[in-house]
Amino acid sequence: MIPNFAALIAIYVLAVITGLIDTHIALILIYVGGLLPMNTWLAKGYFETIPKELDESAKMDGAGHFRIFWTIILPLVKPILAVIALFAFITPFTDFILARVILRSKENYTLAVGLYDLVANNFGAEFTKFAAGAVLIAIPISILFLSLQRYLISGLTSGGTKG
Repeated sequence: MIPNFAALIAIYVLAVITGLIDTHIALILIYVGGLLPMNTWLAKGYFETIPKELDESAKMDGAGHFRIFWTIILPLVKPILAVIALFAFITPFTDFILARVILRSKENYTLAVGLYDLVANNFGAEFTKFAAGAVLIAIPISILFLSLQRYLISGLTSGGTKG
């Protein structure tokens, strides 16, 4: 649960020891390892908000564990699954520090590191290309958000029990 920025030196040393410096595999492993505990914790908290009465009433009606999960629990947890998908998608696009430390060659740069390289060289003369690159980062994130928006909004209105 330690943020990647706080463990940057340890992550760099591990990447050097394993020979994964300047590879995208290193970034993938770091992002998965960093997002997994946080997203699991988010999902756990959300799962705990689902009333146990729903599970118990489905058992009384004769539903099995898989049927309870598939038809009752899963539709109720779609909002947190959408949030987790959005976070997992956004992180590699917006991360700069970790990608800058791990990746060395320009051929392997991520979009954020490549954009920084445009404005860091030549005293920021490539600012129009930087702005176009920023739009390139925003477009896929916006498309994913718009496609997941119905699940986020449905979580506000869905309810399974009467109070």
